[in-house]
Amino acid sequence: MAAAAAPQEPEPGASFRRYLARLGALRPQPGVERPDGDRRRTELHLLFDQLISESCGPAAGPSPQDVCALLVQGCQLVHLHQEHLVSKFCQLVYHLLNRFQVVVDEQSLNLLLSYCISALKQCSSWTHVEILQALAALLYNNGPRCQQHLPALLGQAGLLLQLSAAAQPHLELRRAAVHSMANLCLSVPGQSYLEEPYRSVCFQTFLSVLQTAKTSEVDDITFCMLLQSALKGIQSLLNGGKMKLMQTDQIGSLLAVLKKCMFHGLPGLSIEVPPALYPAPLPQYDRRSPLKQEQPEPATCKQPGGRRKKSKGKQRKEESGEEGGEDLGDAGAEAALGAEMLKLQLGDVQSRPGLDPQAQPSGAAQLPMGKDLSAPHSSWKRISSSESEYSDAEGGIQSKVRSYQASVRQGALGCFLSAVKSIEKRVLYGYWSAFVPDAPGIGSPQSLSLMTIALKDPSPKTRACALQVLSAILEGSKQFLSVAEDANDHRRAFTPFSVTIASSIRELHRCLLLALVAESSSQTLTQVVKCLANLVSNAPYNRLKPGLLTRVWNQIKPYIHHKDVNVRVSSLTLLGAVVSAQAPLPEVQLLLQQPSCSGSASSGSTTPARSSSEPWRKAAPPAGECPGAPAGSSPEPCWLLRLCVALVVLPREDSCPAAASLPAFPSLYEPCPLRLEALQVLALLVRGYFSLAQSYFLELGEVACRCMEEMDPSIQLHGAKLLEELGTGVLQQYKPDSAIPPDQRVPVSRVVTFWTLMLNGPLPGTLQNSPHATLQTSACDALSSILPEAFSSLQSEQQILCVTLLLGLNHSENPLVKAAAARALGVYILFSCLRQDVMFVADTANAILESLHDKSPNVRAKAAWSLGNLTDTLIINMETMGQSFQEEFSDLLLLKMLRSATEASKDRDKVKSNAVRALGNVLHFLQPCHVANPRFREAIQDSLQALIRTVQSEATMKVRWNACYALGNVFRNPALPLGEAPWSSQAYSALCSVVKSCRNFKVRIKSAMALAVPRSRQRYGSPQQFGQVWAALVLALQKSEDTEDFLEFKYSASLRTQICQALLHLLSLAGSTDLPVIQQSIGEQGAAIGAYILQYLKAGAEESEAGGMHRDWCERERVVKGAIEHLGGLEKQLEGKARVKVSEYLEGVLANHARATELTEA
Repeated sequence: MAAAAAPQEPEPGASFRRYLARLGALRPQPGVERPDGDRRRTELHLLFDQLISESCGPAAGPSPQDVCALLVQGCQLVHLHQEHLVSKFCQLVYHLLNRFQVVVDEQSLNLLLSYCISALKQCSSWTHVEILQALAALLYNNGPRCQQHLPALLGQAGLLLQLSAAAQPHLELRRAAVHSMANLCLSVPGQSYLEEPYRSVCFQTFLSVLQTAKTSEVDDITFCMLLQSALKGIQSLLNGGKMKLMQTDQIGSLLAVLKKCMFHGLPGLSIEVPPALYPAPLPQYDRRSPLKQEQPEPATCKQPGGRRKKSKGKQRKEESGEEGGEDLGDAGAEAALGAEMLKLQLGDVQSRPGLDPQAQPSGAAQLPMGKDLSAPHSSWKRISSSESEYSDAEGGIQSKVRSYQASVRQGALGCFLSAVKSIEKRVLYGYWSAFVPDAPGIGSPQSLSLMTIALKDPSPKTRACALQVLSAILEGSKQFLSVAEDANDHRRAFTPFSVTIASSIRELHRCLLLALVAESSSQTLTQVVKCLANLVSNAPYNRLKPGLLTRVWNQIKPYIHHKDVNVRVSSLTLLGAVVSAQAPLPEVQLLLQQPSCSGSASSGSTTPARSSSEPWRKAAPPAGECPGAPAGSSPEPCWLLRLCVALVVLPREDSCPAAASLPAFPSLYEPCPLRLEALQVLALLVRGYFSLAQSYFLELGEVACRCMEEMDPSIQLHGAKLLEELGTGVLQQYKPDSAIPPDQRVPVSRVVTFWTLMLNGPLPGTLQNSPHATLQTSACDALSSILPEAFSSLQSEQQILCVTLLLGLNHSENPLVKAAAARALGVYILFSCLRQDVMFVADTANAILESLHDKSPNVRAKAAWSLGNLTDTLIINMETMGQSFQEEFSDLLLLKMLRSATEASKDRDKVKSNAVRALGNVLHFLQPCHVANPRFREAIQDSLQALIRTVQSEATMKVRWNACYALGNVFRNPALPLGEAPWSSQAYSALCSVVKSCRNFKVRIKSAMALAVPRSRQRYGSPQQFGQVWAALVLALQKSEDTEDFLEFKYSASLRTQICQALLHLLSLAGSTDLPVIQQSIGEQGAAIGAYILQYLKAGAEESEAGGMHRDWCERERVVKGAIEHLGGLEKQLEGKARVKVSEYLEGVLANHARATELTEA
């Protein structure tokens, strides 16, 4: 019975269809008596009222088709002369479309838009607000489908233009028109955007609205809504994609109104902004009311008792939304208290570099979670509504006004964010001083900037918006900020631009740290920390006075243990930015070496101090007994390293103790984003400060292993990246040019232990079985970072495992994995213990050649690089192992390599640059039996033509540089008929052309080196060919300073040295038939050539005196003397027939050099 009595659920939309049927009944039917006009009008009123009331309630949503049908019937029933009905029908359109988010079909949309446009033209002005509201609802997200109505709305006499004009006396009507225009500009991804000239018309209209000054008779809330609509319109245009701000006046006008709206209604401030801002390197003049100017910056004045009095009276509440305004009268004094709080928080960093901010009795440790120190900031920013002097009614109105004003500020900042993304950065930074704070001058007020909002706005959402904009400006500003410098005291009559930017960077640090201390909203606090991280990532700390990063470091430590996970993650991001900023920085090195107690205590979360008793941690050796640790390193573990490891591998403090012994389970650990960020910080720490991290080399390897054993692929991925950084750090230490003494490197035995741990752990399984291609790619990169000396000491089973894994992954179907495997094989082929194994070289060559024909350009590029390395190995083996290796290597494989490299030289430049390198090496490796083999003949000819074409091509300079180097390698092979074959003249002509005229001096240098390679006169060919090479080198010597690119000048000395060496080499090989060409050039240009050769000899002597190679100087003189002796013998054979004796000419150059050297020594 009870079940039977229960009411049935009404079908969704059933009541709406009943209204639709009632509305249809009012339409005149053929043969049915037409109802009385008054009665019909009354029924329509009643029906519309009921529909509006239901659309405001929780009724089930009708179908879009029913809504469109009802609206179409409504506009057909309501005639335009029935203005009250028109007004009510437009209200219904507005309510239905907004309440149920209906997408109107195109036919209904056109009908309803035409109705609204006609109503605006014919109905009285008192109906226009409701009509415009309906129009705005119809236009929302439908702009691209309204093309046919644009002339009527936005044409020269367009309705929206007329109603939104500055001459419109009715502000609510103007607001509704601007709102409709803004909805029209809203773009939908994948559809066409508003085109010119309508886009410019709308932009100028919105700009004009924002430039409108508020008069006293205008209602505050209506004016705010007008500004919001205009800001929304501009943001829609900017987000559309096609609206790019290029013109200076357009940008300046927009930024000026945005700056004005950013501060709209902000308590305690009155700002007057000029009609346009202009790009300038110095801060622009801020005109503010003298009655409401802030107090001068209070950084140097202390008010000892004021803080306590304030803290007793006003406790800051947790911010959940819009809050009360600021006490206008005490703005300056409260700002002083805020700055004083920052001073208390920071302390004297220079005198107390190791002070723990968490240990301060009333310092930052309690600040993120407690309220003890937040009272001064609450009084500084705002007062609660209960303490205001307004009555309840007045307070309600004021609160509503403040809420609307805050929305305007948020809209302006959102629009500014879109503008930042639409303006080219180099243009945007011209307005830096208008929005970014600079240190105030003595006695002058602080300029109004984004930081003013971030510090003083009562709305946490608005503060977060300001910080987002500042972050967007700072993102990618590294090049602009790189000019900053204040490391030296500048005592000049003017302030250099570099000092101005440095001052701005310091002020940004000061203000952001002040915001960090003052902020209580977790969401806004996250933005503060992210903004700091962006600043740290782009500021040139190596050009600034130290201390900035120390303040950031000490201030951010407590927030690692904040109750909000997002704050903790962003704090780790900031620490990662600190350790990666121009690493290694001495200031950060000192911070990392601080005692662990400076950051180990907190009431918030996991404490790094616990990590010493955990299984991951090996017993730290006593000071002085740590193998591989740098001399003088602190025996205390690095605080940041221990913190990150604890966050990654230790269970949460609030997890069940009994569960700690269970296998890895995600809920036991810190939240995944926090662990990922900690792993990234560890990787950055290892990359930038490996000398500190190497003391925990094996422990960090265990951390990477544990991460790769987990189920979460993102944790596995970052574990593999940490492993790669550890391997790369060791490789850097063992580079031939490394400045690290051998006794301070990680011992090879420890590296072997490390990789044994990895190969016995999860790394092979990850490489073989992972379904995640990105993870396999990172694991492959990690495996390629093994130290060659350590690889040779691994057990043979582990060596075979590594090689087998890489050869297998080279057949992966995923291009990322295949590219990583091809690159890793290119690394392994250079290992001394593998490159002498003919079978491994052959297997690797086949694998690389297979990848060289892959459809992925990235795979082909990596395979070409590896092929270049493999052919380098062939040359090394030929020189060290001799004939035995060449005979064992397969002729068929060699031919295959030659053909594949020739084909790859026609590929894109990234492939081509290494393909030509490989061609040069293979052609150098060929033996006489290969050259004589008919099967090789065509391949050799094709490969040589490919090299010559590449030298002469307009490819990138790296490609041509490698091609010249490859031809030099070809010239080194005595088995090739250089000087006799037809391709010889083509090769010499190509190199001669490049050495004379290539724009890039490095390419010229390589071509000059290649021209000096042949060891005998016969290999230069005919006298004409020899003369061509000589003349080209002489001309190149004279043009060695001719370049349009200033950056090439730094290579001009090296170019001259190489050309002089090539000329002297030619002179030492010249035959009697070559002398006429040489004599003629010396007769015509002897003074210039002699000056360059003298400079060449002098440069060698100067390098020797400066501690360079004495052998090089002696070698230069020996080459000149050898050329003199050789030429003297030739000239003696000619028995005085020579017009100009080249040997005597060189003797004169050498004598001049000797005299100059004697004068220098005297």
